[in-house]
Amino acid sequence: MSQNYFSHLVCAECNKRHDGNFVQNVCTDFNCLGSLLAQYKLDESTVTKEDIKSRPFNLWRYREFLPVVNSENIVTLGEGGTPLLKADRLGKAFGFSELYIKDEGGNPTGSFKARGMSVAISKAKELGITKVAIPTAGNAGVAIAAYGAKAGIEVVVYMPIETPEQHKQECRYYGAKVIEIDGNIGDCGKLVTELCQKEGYFNISTLKEPYRLEGKKTMGYELAEQFNWELPDVILYPTGGGTGLIGFWKAFEELEILGWIGKKRPRLIAVQSDHCDGVVSAFHNKKISVEAIDRGFTVANGLRVPKPYADKLVLRILNDYKGTAIGISDKEILQALSEISRYEGLFPAPEGAALWAATKQLKAQNIISESDKVVLINTGNGYKYTDNIWG
Repeated sequence: MSQNYFSHLVCAECNKRHDGNFVQNVCTDFNCLGSLLAQYKLDESTVTKEDIKSRPFNLWRYREFLPVVNSENIVTLGEGGTPLLKADRLGKAFGFSELYIKDEGGNPTGSFKARGMSVAISKAKELGITKVAIPTAGNAGVAIAAYGAKAGIEVVVYMPIETPEQHKQECRYYGAKVIEIDGNIGDCGKLVTELCQKEGYFNISTLKEPYRLEGKKTMGYELAEQFNWELPDVILYPTGGGTGLIGFWKAFEELEILGWIGKKRPRLIAVQSDHCDGVVSAFHNKKISVEAIDRGFTVANGLRVPKPYADKLVLRILNDYKGTAIGISDKEILQALSEISRYEGLFPAPEGAALWAATKQLKAQNIISESDKVVLINTGNGYKYTDNIWG
C-alpha cells in the first residue's frame, strides 16, 4: 500500500483544527460552523510527477493526496480521467484560438458528481458510516445512490419535484429512497438536516462534509497534468454549491506546495443561472457573503442553489484569482448548447452550455481575449436533461 499524506481537517473560516479520524460535518465551533477542508503533509511527499504518469488515468492516480488512508476502503466505479478536448471548430467560428472543453459527462452516472461521491462514500466506509442522506438537484443524488449501492450504504435522497424524471428513477434503481419536495434544494436541505438529527443519518450535503470536495479537486490535478503542468489563463465553472470552484483552488494550492506547478493561476469565473444568481450579485456588489436568490425553475437544475453553504470562501477565491461572476438566461443556455453540439459533436449538460454563453459575453466585454487559453468545465451529459431541453 502506498504512503498516504492525509493529516487533519481545518475550518475554512476560523482555521480551527479538527481530527480527521472521526466523523465530521462542519466546524464544531457553534459560532462558526464553517466548511472543513482536508489537509495533507505535502512537504513530506516523495511522490513525483513521473510516478503519477505510470498509473491508470483515473481519480485515484492521485491517491496519496486523497483522504482515504486504507486503499481497501476505496469505492470506485471508474471515475475521473476525463478528456480535455480542443474546441477548434467552435473556437474558430467565434474568434478563439485556444478554446478547450474538459468533458465530465463520461463519468459514472453521467456527471462530475461521481468524483465527489467516490471519495465521500469511500471515507464514509472507512469511518464506519452506514447510512447517508443528501439534498440534490439531480446528479449528486444519482451519484450517491450508485456509490452507496456499491458500498452497501443506505441512501436517502431529497430532490425538488421539478427534477428530471430520469434522475429520480435512476436513484430508485440503485436502491435509494427518493423523497420529492415542492420547493428548491435549500428546502430539501432543511429536511435532510432534520432527518439526520432525528434518525442518525450522516449529512452529505455540499460542503457540509469534508470529502466530496476532495474528489472534485482532482479535476484541477488532471487539468494541470493535461496541460503539462502549465495552467490555462481562464477556467469557467458552473456554480451552484461551488464545490468544483473551490476544488480547483484547493488543487492548485496543493500542486504548488508539491512543486508540480509554479505561481501562475488562471482567472476563475463563476457562471450561474440568472434565475439563481446570488454569487453574481454578491461579487459585483463587493459583498463578503451571498444573499439567497431563487427566481424559480431553470433548465440547468444544478445551478438552482439559492445560497452556497461556503459562499464566503467562493467569493474570496473569485477575488484572489482575479475572476468574475456572470448570470446566464435559459434562452442563452439552450442557444449555447445548440452551438457546442453543432460545432463539436458534444452534447453538454445545460450547466456546461452556460459556460459557452458566458464566454461569448465576456469576450464582448473584453474580459476574455481571443488569445487567452480558455477552459470550459462541462460538468455532465446532456442526455440526462432531455426533459428540460426539449420537454
